Amino acid sequence: MAHAGSSSFTKALKETFAVYGFDLVGLLAGFLVAYQLGVFRMSPWAIALYPALLGGKSVIDGLLTGRLSTALHLGTVYPRFMDNTKSFYKLLHAMVFLTLAMTVAMSAISIVFGELFWGIDFIDFPAILAVVGATMTMGLLLLLVTVKVSFVSFKRGLDPDTLVYPLMGTGSSIFITLCYIIVLNLFFNFGTAGVAAVAAMAAVNLALVLYSFPRSIHEGEFTKTIQESLAALMTVALIVNLTGTILKGVDQVMVGNLVVYTGAIFTMYPALVGFVGDAGSVVSSTAITKLALGMLKPNLGSVVHNSKSVLSAWLVSVAMFLISAPIALLLNGQFSVQTFYTLVSIVLAANVLAVFLTTLLSHALSILIFQKGLDPGNFVLPIENAFIASITTLALFMVLAVMQLWGIA
Repeated sequence: MAHAGSSSFTKALKETFAVYGFDLVGLLAGFLVAYQLGVFRMSPWAIALYPALLGGKSVIDGLLTGRLSTALHLGTVYPRFMDNTKSFYKLLHAMVFLTLAMTVAMSAISIVFGELFWGIDFIDFPAILAVVGATMTMGLLLLLVTVKVSFVSFKRGLDPDTLVYPLMGTGSSIFITLCYIIVLNLFFNFGTAGVAAVAAMAAVNLALVLYSFPRSIHEGEFTKTIQESLAALMTVALIVNLTGTILKGVDQVMVGNLVVYTGAIFTMYPALVGFVGDAGSVVSSTAITKLALGMLKPNLGSVVHNSKSVLSAWLVSVAMFLISAPIALLLNGQFSVQTFYTLVSIVLAANVLAVFLTTLLSHALSILIFQKGLDPGNFVLPIENAFIASITTLALFMVLAVMQLWGIA
């Protein structure tokens, strides 16, 4: 029996490593931020909006993937672009509408956070709306890629829920980061022509909605998708702005004797959020399965009976943090024994705090999912991921603040 337990734990570790491997590519997104940090600091809102855009795009991708996967399995959508069902095209129309809704919600909520914490006021709203709108509009191109990958995986007998969401989540973070950098450079560095180009790109999403909305408003599938998704979107819009506020604090606290680690930490940031998010997904998905099979009781104390999954998720996240640190330092030309030791100390301390809080959150959400009968792919996972970004960012901020206060670095 002991051997069987050891074998199952080793198997869990191997499977978890495979899932986490996708997020190492997130270092590229972070390096783009670190390389272009100057443009992110040209306005108090620019860096704070970055997690909002990552989170906003993630939730749209999650909603699309979850609904598309279900539709493919039910046969209400065919795995092709041309001559598809009405359900497929109404789903795309819904995603275009939700992208615009997410844009407006994130921009509006950012003004509230901005006036309270970022040092901006309502006069910045048009600029924020244009920049967010242009970035999210460019992100619509990725919806087509997500659909294509879903079709290909389904044709090959793979489940889009388990493959497409993690794969596209990593690709999305790189693509949206690149889009945001392009938009910020246009807006801040190319004068009136750049601002006009950004406004024109933002208007494309509005034009698509004006075209598709009248053709879909009376369709039950379209309105159902909108009604079921809006609450999740508004919740995520609030959470990701909180994350952005904390990230702005991370940037500010590194000014001083921690400034040498700024490039490496921003390079690691998207990957760190991804690793902690993977830990949460592993904990919640295994807990949901065990709850359904009657192997876990629906209470918080039952987390100890899911300890193998929790431990494997944590150990792999630690390994990924350790792998990411020297890569981030090398990319920024800052590698030395001292910088490696300090950066590892920072990220491992943040890891312990973030994974602990994420485990509690994921287990609690799993119980809620089980009791309410919700589909985690459609509703809970995007919200969980938004919370995880806040948790990871907060853990990083707390560790950096303590090190700055105590003069450890």
